[in-house]
Amino acid sequence: MSVPVRPGNPPPMPRYAFRIEYFGAPFAGWQRQAGLPSVQGAFEAALARLDPGPHGVAAAGRTDAGVHALGQVAHADMARDWDPFRLMEAINAHLRPAPVAVTACAVVPPDWHARFSAIERGYLYRIVTRRAPLTFGAGHAWLVRHRLDAQAMAEGARHLVGRHDFTTFRSAMCQAASPLRTLDALEVQPIDGPEGQEIRIRARARSFLHNQVRSMVGSLERVGAGAWKPERMAEALAARDRAACGPVAPPQGLWLTHVRYDPDPFTPP
Repeated sequence: MSVPVRPGNPPPMPRYAFRIEYFGAPFAGWQRQAGLPSVQGAFEAALARLDPGPHGVAAAGRTDAGVHALGQVAHADMARDWDPFRLMEAINAHLRPAPVAVTACAVVPPDWHARFSAIERGYLYRIVTRRAPLTFGAGHAWLVRHRLDAQAMAEGARHLVGRHDFTTFRSAMCQAASPLRTLDALEVQPIDGPEGQEIRIRARARSFLHNQVRSMVGSLERVGAGAWKPERMAEALAARDRAACGPVAPPQGLWLTHVRYDPDPFTPP
């Protein structure tokens, strides 16, 4: 829906979409919080150096403290027209030295919304299993000191795919109106790498509940460790009770990998 411009009214402020990556460890999450460092706060401070605003910055998802992103998407309204490439370069210059970077920028319609226009979100969770502490991977993955059975984890994950009531796998602080979600994919991929066995868990859905991915991963770890049988994932789901969930996986292994739109604002026509 376009915004009409009437005689005597100023034209709407141009809106820009941004693809953003960040290392989440120094931040209290995406969302701006009084007295705490946030990714949104760093991004808005960089924008304010170019345009005093306010900008109405909104993101596709509010990642928690310590969670990383390779493909977060946000939008903001600017007071003047910018060439998208020059705007991206200028914001990145003002973001330094924060571990945040804009990797793509595009002009979007004035009614386009980073959150409500999204049709899919994708997350990656990384687990590394070994006895030694992580060095290069510290802060980027969950270190588990025992071997995990990835095949059993994959079997357990299949019980969660589809449309379900995910009350068991959402935070008690979740503000979503409904616990019903459609989980399009929950894939478990084992990799033998230089740091040891790595298990990558990928989740895709239109939207997720608060702490849903970390809750599912924490329960799958119990399956991989042999403490749960794979079918217990189905039992936990059917319980619709937070007490049936396993321990919640820590934030440092979680990455927001992508947000999809149709059409994709970052793909040239």
